[in-house]
Amino acid sequence: MLQATRATRATRPRTRASLSRSARSRPGTGLAAGAVLTATLAVSIVVAVGIGSVTVPIGDVIDVVLRRLGLPADGVTAIDDRIVWQLRMPRILGAAATGAGLALAGAVLQSLTRNDLADPYLLGISGGAAVGAVSVIVLGVSVAGLVGGAALGTAAFVGALVALVLVLALATGRTGDLPPARTVLAGVAIGQVCAAYTSFAVMMSGQHDAARRVLAWTMGSLAGVRWHSATVLIVVALVALVGIIAHAGDLDAFAFGDASAASLGVSLRRTRWVLLVGTALLTACLVAYTGAIGFVGLVIPHVVRLVCGPLHRRLLPLSALAGAVLMIWADTAARSLVEGQEIPIGVVTAVLGAPLFAYLLRRESRSA
Repeated sequence: MLQATRATRATRPRTRASLSRSARSRPGTGLAAGAVLTATLAVSIVVAVGIGSVTVPIGDVIDVVLRRLGLPADGVTAIDDRIVWQLRMPRILGAAATGAGLALAGAVLQSLTRNDLADPYLLGISGGAAVGAVSVIVLGVSVAGLVGGAALGTAAFVGALVALVLVLALATGRTGDLPPARTVLAGVAIGQVCAAYTSFAVMMSGQHDAARRVLAWTMGSLAGVRWHSATVLIVVALVALVGIIAHAGDLDAFAFGDASAASLGVSLRRTRWVLLVGTALLTACLVAYTGAIGFVGLVIPHVVRLVCGPLHRRLLPLSALAGAVLMIWADTAARSLVEGQEIPIGVVTAVLGAPLFAYLLRRESRSA
């Protein structure tokens, strides 16, 4: 017992020293990157609002926003107000919130599972959401009298929650622990079951356009985001950001293994439950409104780590900012590249994310 106590005391200062060295590894980089990303996000919102089938000059965009905020503005027309404020602004703000939330969820899951390939859909969330969406799109299942996008979003959210419950039921040990490896395997298993149901429902539906409609949903879209849904996405992303940053120190401790984290006073069971369930609920909310948008939660945390290091008090907010910027421009490209037609946003993020992820893998293999 005495030797174990001495070992624990010896481990604690070394672990804290390692964290301190990590914090000093890139002095000033976090603040500089945060300032650049914040400015880039603000500029991206203003510029992206003006891009589309009808181009709106930046000056008119600013005038519309100022007028809506009750400030003096000149020459605002009803058409500009409708395009800028009612159609594009909520969509772009919803895109920013979605990108921030996905990047946060990816960063947390990569740290908790110590798996570089972890993304927000690791726990079968996207598969469960797809089951709910397919049930409405193909089978015509009604949801509490709701119709259209409301029924689709509600069904997707419920499906995601059911998948999460099944994953947690499979992964939880007798003592209530959530071992990372078992949790990942449970997520893969539930995801495969959901994919089988989705494929069977589409194949047996007899509808000629069923596969197209399901594929369009699973690739993601922000076309239906208006102020109500944008407000929900923004609030969910902000609450998640605050709650996850509050656990930044715990996530740093997990990087050194469970034994070191426990020696620093981290409650392994409680922290894993809170963060895993929290990120899963965050992902379920996002997927319910936008569909499953890939690569954002996988790639963004890796890119940010290259810039600011692994310390989570910098990694988490910078990942949120970077994810927001990426999603804004991915959505802008999706609705602007092809005239008269919108590209699924998942296609754009895959085109951007896959080469970047391949570069990161190649870079890591050279340094190994």
